[in-house]
Amino acid sequence: MEYRQAWDYQEELLRENVRIKSEAGKHADSLSASFSGNGAPDEPPADTRHYLLFVEHPPVYTLGKSGHMENVLIDEQQMKEKGMEFFRTNRGGDITFHGPGQLVGYPVLDLEKFYTDIGRYLRSLEETIILLLQEYGIRGGRSSGETGVWIEAGVKGRERKICAIGVRCSRWITMHGFAFNVNTDLEYFEGIIPCGIKNKQVTSLARELGRHIDLGEVKKKLKTHFEEVFEAELFEMNDLTVET
Repeated sequence: MEYRQAWDYQEELLRENVRIKSEAGKHADSLSASFSGNGAPDEPPADTRHYLLFVEHPPVYTLGKSGHMENVLIDEQQMKEKGMEFFRTNRGGDITFHGPGQLVGYPVLDLEKFYTDIGRYLRSLEETIILLLQEYGIRGGRSSGETGVWIEAGVKGRERKICAIGVRCSRWITMHGFAFNVNTDLEYFEGIIPCGIKNKQVTSLARELGRHIDLGEVKKKLKTHFEEVFEAELFEMNDLTVET
């Protein structure tokens, strides 16, 4: 799916959840006024919905709201020659690449039903990927002060990032998410300084294992670990459609 289309769809889901929370808040205020003097009832949780969207994008560079253009090493004409798009986004983080063979996950969650802690949310996304890598015999980890999942993060000159993470949160509703390199063409990363981090490598599951990996298999494993980390149960939503 084109990046712009997926972004608009996430925004649509986020706005609907924000609307639901606003309506629930108005209802709670009304109940509180009705019970004035007799003890107001506990505010019921908003009937928001959670989503985990999986997508592959055509080649595209995306720059986070705190990112720097100097981390983009090729110009607009060179991007066109490579068949690439470029977007400034409203997520956190710097510049990254999305493309075929990369599993991009966009959780749209109401964190008030989990925990209101963005740092913990980011660590949970990292943990999901770390557990997934263990199934392939790879020890993933974190790099101090840098969001995402790394391999050999503590070995000078061997650090390589396999999953980038950047999110947005509005009224505790999340969007954007993670980009996990499965069979990704890593040459595209040569046009940027990935995540604005110099002198460190980018890798993929296929490169680490020396073979092509079935993306459907990765999705299945990732969903299992997402359920484990977030203590949730995922269901296929056949009623979800995206206008094209």
